[in-house]
Amino acid sequence: MDFHALNSIRCPALLITAPASGQGKTTLTAALARLHARAGRRVQVFKCGPDYLDPHWHQLASGAPVHSLDLWMTGEADVRARLHAAALRADLILIEGVMGLFDGQPSAADLARLLDIPVLAVIDASGMSATLGAVAFGLQHFQPGLRWAGVLANRVASARHAQLLQGGVHADSRWLGAVQRIAADAGTAALLPQRHLGLVAAQELGDGLQRLDAAADALAQTPLGQRSWEDWQEWSVSFAPPAPASAAADAPEAMGPWLAGRTIAVARDAAFSFIYPANLDCLQAMGAQLRFFSPLAGERLPDCDALWLPGGYPELHAARLAAQTGLRSDLLAHWQAGKAIWAECGGMLALCEGIAASDGQYTPLWGLMPGKAQMQKRLAGLGMQQLPTPWGTLRGHSFHYARLDSSAPVAGRSARPNADAADAGGEWLYRHGSLHASFFHAWFASHPRAIAALLGAHEASQEGA
Repeated sequence: MDFHALNSIRCPALLITAPASGQGKTTLTAALARLHARAGRRVQVFKCGPDYLDPHWHQLASGAPVHSLDLWMTGEADVRARLHAAALRADLILIEGVMGLFDGQPSAADLARLLDIPVLAVIDASGMSATLGAVAFGLQHFQPGLRWAGVLANRVASARHAQLLQGGVHADSRWLGAVQRIAADAGTAALLPQRHLGLVAAQELGDGLQRLDAAADALAQTPLGQRSWEDWQEWSVSFAPPAPASAAADAPEAMGPWLAGRTIAVARDAAFSFIYPANLDCLQAMGAQLRFFSPLAGERLPDCDALWLPGGYPELHAARLAAQTGLRSDLLAHWQAGKAIWAECGGMLALCEGIAASDGQYTPLWGLMPGKAQMQKRLAGLGMQQLPTPWGTLRGHSFHYARLDSSAPVAGRSARPNADAADAGGEWLYRHGSLHASFFHAWFASHPRAIAALLGAHEASQEGA
C-alpha cells in the first residue's frame, strides 16, 4: 500500500492568502482561529515563511504555539511532519500565507498546491467594487492546480459596498462574505497596530484578546463565519508524515546530543522576542537546559555555559537596557571567561557601543562588541539567507532597519538562496572572541551541529572541523 495513504490522517485545513501584504490576512486568520476556539475546537495555526510577530496573535487566538512552514527554510520534510502531527491532535488547521499568494520562491501557492490545501483569498476592498471579482479570478486561475476555497472582502465600507463587491465575483470564485473595517476604539485606531518590523506583539497590549473577539464577532456575520462544521469537512486534507526516502534532500540534519549537560541562557522579553518555538525545541533536542531571563526586568545573567541573545526591539528600549549595569557586568565576565554568545540582529545591537535612532538621538548600550548601530527609515535587509559556517550551512532570513559600523573581525557572510559569490545581499557574521553575531536569523534545525558549535559545544566543533 502507498506510504502516504497508509499513514495519512484527514483534517479540515485552510490557507489564508492575499494579493499582497497589508490586506488584513493576519487579523482575519486570527479572527477565524478565535471563532473556532470559542466554539470549543482545537485549532492549530501555522505561518508561512519567516515571521516572529504574527504568530503571537495566532497563539493568543488559538491557545497553541505557532510554527513556521517554508519549503526552503524549514524544508518539505519538516513541513509534512509538523502538519501531520497537527492533524493528529487538532480539529482545524489554519495556515497564514506570506506576502501575496505567488510571492517568493517557493511561494504560499507552492505549499498549497503540493499538499492540496484549500486557498482562501482575503482582499482589501477599499476603493474598489466589481474589480474585486477580477482580482479573485486572477488569483484563482493564475497557476493551475490550486484547490480554491473562496474570497473574503476586507475593509468594506457598507452593506451597499458589499453588494457591489459580491456582484463582481464569479460563481466559481465563491463569495464568502465581507468584513467592514474594524477599529480598536470609537476612533480610527487600527485593531492590530503596527510598527517598523510589523505588528505590535500581542503580549504588549493588555486588551489583545478583546481585539481578537471583536474581529471574530465581525467574521461571524459572514458566510465564512456561519459555515457549518459539516461544510468545513469539504476542506479536509490528507496529511501524511514525510516518507522515509525523503529523509535525504531537505530533511534537517539528525540531532546529536551536542548540548547535553550544557545550560543555555536565553534573553526573552519585549526587547528580545524574536524566538521561533522550533529553535527552542531544537536546543532541547540536543540536550540543552534552557534558562530564560528578562534584561528589561533587571534580571541578571543566569548561571550558564552559553548565551543566546535573540532579535527583537532593543532600539525601543535602549535607555532601559543601558541602565542594566549589573547585567552588563555579567555579560562582560561571561565573555572574558571565553563562554560562547550567539547574538542575532537585535541581540547583536544590544551588545554594541550604542545605537542612534532614526531621528539622530544616540543611546549608549552594553559595549561588549565594537561598533555603533544606526536605525534608518528604510529597510536595510530583507529576505531568505543561507550562512556557511565551518560546521555546515545554516538557513534563515534577514529583516532589519539598522546599519552597523563595526571593527569586529568578520568570520563569514550569508547569501541569498542560489546566489553566486558576487552577490552583495548577505549579512556579515562577526566573531569577537567567544561572541558570534550577525543580522542573520537562523533556523536552528537547518543545521543543529552548527548552532551547537556557535554555542560553544566542543564535540560539535570538533566534528565539523
